Amino acid sequence: MIDDSKFIQVQNKNIKLNTYCDGVGPLIIMVHGWPESWYSWRHQINFFVKNGFRVAVPDMRGYGNSSKPHEIEEYDIMKLTSDVVAIADHLECESFHLIGHDWGGPVVWNTSLYHHNRVDKVCGMSVPHTVSQSAPIETMKFLFKDIFFYMIYFQKEGVVEKELEADMKKSLLSVYGSLTSDDKPAQTFEPKPFKKDMTFLDSLGSIDSIPEFMTEEDFNFYLNEFNKNGMRGPINWYRNIDRNWEITKDTHPNKIPSKTCFITGEDDPVGKWAPINPDYYENLVSSHIIKNAGHWIQQEKPDEVNKLLLDFFK
Repeated sequence: MIDDSKFIQVQNKNIKLNTYCDGVGPLIIMVHGWPESWYSWRHQINFFVKNGFRVAVPDMRGYGNSSKPHEIEEYDIMKLTSDVVAIADHLECESFHLIGHDWGGPVVWNTSLYHHNRVDKVCGMSVPHTVSQSAPIETMKFLFKDIFFYMIYFQKEGVVEKELEADMKKSLLSVYGSLTSDDKPAQTFEPKPFKKDMTFLDSLGSIDSIPEFMTEEDFNFYLNEFNKNGMRGPINWYRNIDRNWEITKDTHPNKIPSKTCFITGEDDPVGKWAPINPDYYENLVSSHIIKNAGHWIQQEKPDEVNKLLLDFFK
């Protein structure tokens, strides 16, 4: 059971981070992606508490009950990694473990790079550490010149926010449903040929049922969060992709120094665009591909993921 009294408010300069904390033992900070929330880790929280860990699970900035600055640059990777460190500082933990899914992946990889003396072990899910040879958005424009690619579409302020917020239920059903295989042969999202006036939701196709890995209660939790808070903050993460590349140039040649685990779903489309490259890690302990699973790996296959994580962190 989730206990609402376990939420604390961590302050990082002008940012408040709504963070679920529980347990006693080595600290694991869990970092969610888009469009998610602390709730994305609901299957992991009590599991790790029962297995002798302390967990800290924030709404990342822009989400849920955490601060939502308007400015794009407030969501760059240095500020996001500083949020993670602020949580550890608040809990007076000199060293800690990290798990990051989706956008949480780049956050935990860069936290390991820039605070390597504090990160013991790090697990990334779905999104491996990558280093582009040139500005990533420009690279995507070249690679996907004939394909509708959502990260390029997300760059213009206000466009995708307006589209998603017009009918948040329809939008979230399409995003969640198009990236899960629901234990069936792969049905996940495939990029579509570029057409003038194509929208993000056009590229996903219409899905009108809640995916099997979520209950109606789960879906409504996300729906209420995004109806209340909108999409500007979460989408601003994407508008820092080139800026992140620029401001992290000092670590581009560096490998992830912490002991590392990677987990992804066999049907996660991200794996087709960005497969893991072991050369980017000093100590890649294990890498796992879970069958009949899509992008929402820790929610789709919680038992398998929890076992892999426990084996890695214990």
